[in-house]
Amino acid sequence: MIRVAVFNVENLFDRARAINTGNGTNGGRVLELFESLNRTFQKLVYTEADKNSIRNGLVELGLERSDTGPSVELRQNRGRLVRRPQQGGLEIMAKGRHDWIGWLELQREAVDETATRNTARVIRDIAAHVLGVVEAEHRISLKRFNENVLPAVDGSSYEEVMLIDGNDDRGIDVGLLVRPPVTIARMRSHVDDRYNGQRIFSRDCPEYELVIDGGATVLVLVNHFKSKGYGMPAESNARRRQQARRVAEVYTARRSAGVDNIVVLGDLNDTPDSDPLSPLLANTDLRDISTHPRFIGDSRPGTYRNGTASDKIDYILLSPSLFARVSSANVFRKGVWGGPHGTLWPIYPEMTVRQEAASDHAALWVDLNIV
Repeated sequence: MIRVAVFNVENLFDRARAINTGNGTNGGRVLELFESLNRTFQKLVYTEADKNSIRNGLVELGLERSDTGPSVELRQNRGRLVRRPQQGGLEIMAKGRHDWIGWLELQREAVDETATRNTARVIRDIAAHVLGVVEAEHRISLKRFNENVLPAVDGSSYEEVMLIDGNDDRGIDVGLLVRPPVTIARMRSHVDDRYNGQRIFSRDCPEYELVIDGGATVLVLVNHFKSKGYGMPAESNARRRQQARRVAEVYTARRSAGVDNIVVLGDLNDTPDSDPLSPLLANTDLRDISTHPRFIGDSRPGTYRNGTASDKIDYILLSPSLFARVSSANVFRKGVWGGPHGTLWPIYPEMTVRQEAASDHAALWVDLNIV
């Protein structure tokens, strides 16, 4: 038997300040401007409308008087995008991308140390052999967490820690940790998969081929789809649908090649009945562990925040051969601060305020009879 789990760790040691403030509306607006302005910067020629958008966006981000704002920093490495006259205001100097080299960069700040230890407690308690992690900042942080923080809460470190840097400038990537009897045999990144010239995945969709003592193999795909948190809803929905379609293509191709044991897991940022996820959930034979008769569960269908139906966004999806091998499965909420006072379910005693929660996401796990 092996246990497979997924957990959105929401960064381990440091996090973009715009995400870490706890102010969802303001943070979402900062991220929206960050993304749209960096996209505008890439244009070869800036129209007057572009210049107005850049000027207004920089002012809103608190960059009118300095390249350093409350949550964002403007990097002007060569050439100048803006000039700040003594009488005030912002003047857009660049006529297009060729006139300067630079970008907006999110400022980062430390995650609460207690929150990091509570993240470790969740991972200790679910005790998975295969753990997919979402929103880890980079492999070095994940390795440091594995070697130092997990043992500090009496958890067992993992033998292998892998994370491939993805496409998100905020440093929220997906990775995989495994321990015996499982080892990583091969991995493949989809970080540069494209549709109409644009990269498909907000982070990546890495494939990990795992070997279990005894010779059985399992293919695991780790995902973190486009968030609903900022940007135009129609654009976000279209991006998630394209991501779901591409994962379905990869899954179907591997099944056609004779791979039977496949797990697709991660934060898909939408509900099971949503149109954006339909290419993956409705048009393949993948099955959600929460629909299995041996899924224990509780009275709450969601996996995010308060666990309502509209908060069902984290998944472990299994191919038919693995779905038939499920011995048990469950959701683990002990690291989530439920409700205004953290009283919707039992939590760790070390969590005394919301900021000390391990994550806004519950972990999911499934036990599979594989030898």
